[in-house]
Amino acid sequence: MPFIKKIIDKLIKKNISISVAESCTGGLIANTITKYSGVSKIFSYGIIAYSNKAKSKYLSVSKTNLSKFGAVSKEVAEDMINGLYKKEKTQICISTTGIAGPNGGTKLKPVGLVYIGIKVKKNNHIFKKIYKGKRLDIQRKTRDFIFRKINELI
Repeated sequence: MPFIKKIIDKLIKKNISISVAESCTGGLIANTITKYSGVSKIFSYGIIAYSNKAKSKYLSVSKTNLSKFGAVSKEVAEDMINGLYKKEKTQICISTTGIAGPNGGTKLKPVGLVYIGIKVKKNNHIFKKIYKGKRLDIQRKTRDFIFRKINELI
């Protein structure tokens, strides 16, 4: 993961604050960020909002969006970064919501489907990805995609 360290160093050098709201990645992104010395200057907050109740309570995810589109949707990924931003006002807000498996997939929402929200400078970017692999593979691929996208967006 040397590429992630370079991106973290870039965030520290540019003093760009970051916070995360994770569901399907279960804290992997926050864990990755906090592995590096000096991140306390930029890493503000991380929340694992795994249940729909937690998404609504802590991130103000719309109950309408949850019932209409489901937790694994672009609408919920966007609600998550917007809710996180309202709480923390960091320059970068990240959200993940998906089906990491091995169970829980359907034809419309297969295992490996992940929606990723990245808010940078108040602009929302929502990505839909479908990854193959085991649970941890899907979580790691999600994390790696996020850091590559952050590098492009800053």
